[in-house]
Amino acid sequence: MSNFYWGLVALGVAVVLGIQMHGWWMTRRGAPRQAEPEPDTYAAESASSRAADSADGTADDGPSDPELGALFDDATRFMVPEVPRRAAMDALIDVIATIEPEMPDNVWSGTAVLAAMPSTSRVGSKPFAVEGFNPATSSWEVPTARGRYIALQAGVQMANRSGPLSEIEFSDFVVKTQALADQLDGVVEFPEMVDEVARARELDAFASQYDAQLSLNLRAKQVAWSPGYVHQNAARVGFVAGQLPGRMVLPNPQEGLPPVLVLSFDPQAALAEDPDQSAIRDLKITLDVPHVESALQPFERMVRIATSLAQEMDGGMVDDSGQPLNPKAMESIARELVDLYRVLDERDLAAGSPLARRLFA
Repeated sequence: MSNFYWGLVALGVAVVLGIQMHGWWMTRRGAPRQAEPEPDTYAAESASSRAADSADGTADDGPSDPELGALFDDATRFMVPEVPRRAAMDALIDVIATIEPEMPDNVWSGTAVLAAMPSTSRVGSKPFAVEGFNPATSSWEVPTARGRYIALQAGVQMANRSGPLSEIEFSDFVVKTQALADQLDGVVEFPEMVDEVARARELDAFASQYDAQLSLNLRAKQVAWSPGYVHQNAARVGFVAGQLPGRMVLPNPQEGLPPVLVLSFDPQAALAEDPDQSAIRDLKITLDVPHVESALQPFERMVRIATSLAQEMDGGMVDDSGQPLNPKAMESIARELVDLYRVLDERDLAAGSPLARRLFA
């Protein structure tokens, strides 16, 4: 065969290979970013770093932007003193009715109290609770089988994020509490419904005004992210997997308290048959302000972490309308939070306290 023939064959092969390479490149370019294998030593160092972060309340990485950096260099100006935590049931946010024995010297066993308790711990959309006064400890406590009580108090929360206590809910509260008292041969004294419902509405109006849930959005600039890639980068700044698909949390240093921050993305991407091919273009980092104490500097940490992730993952920080966020907007929010923390403190509802977590729930 002639050289011309073999030249055509070579040209054809080159064209086919070129098309295949172009297709491979386009497919690779359009595929979501994947998590990178990490050596065991790096994973151990990363875990150690995250543990230290939880202990001292700082994130691993800080923003390179000097304007954003200034927000954290003087972070103490946004801090307010930690307020001591209070007891479970409190007249500040609860309607409380006291139950005493008909015979003054009677003492109720914990077993009898537990047997007489209502089957549900809610009145409408509000939590319902019972506490007993234990003379051995001179304190109110949740009844236990081994306890002995000379008085009880039943309470219903006056407001939460579903609204204020209504007249119907107050009436249900009376029915539940009276039934408990009747079974224990007790005498119950209720506050006036009109007064308590009015207090509930006032408390709800206050809570609605100072209920702040902040969020920062990260958007991929070019290449989308896979769930594994998101998990890997989020873990490097302290997040751990949450209980729900598409959710990670930055744990509170104190065990049992709500997370400092929540990172979320499309749960369908996490539940896909092949998660590596799921394309994620948006992440949301959320701070439930009343649930996290100000001493942890949660907003500063949110901005710091979001900035670090945006730099590492080639993303941009945007608001809910997709507009880029700027340092001046962050500074303004930080200043507004100082006022919010102060007002909550003045009402004995410090952010992160048990009462604040109950009210803003």
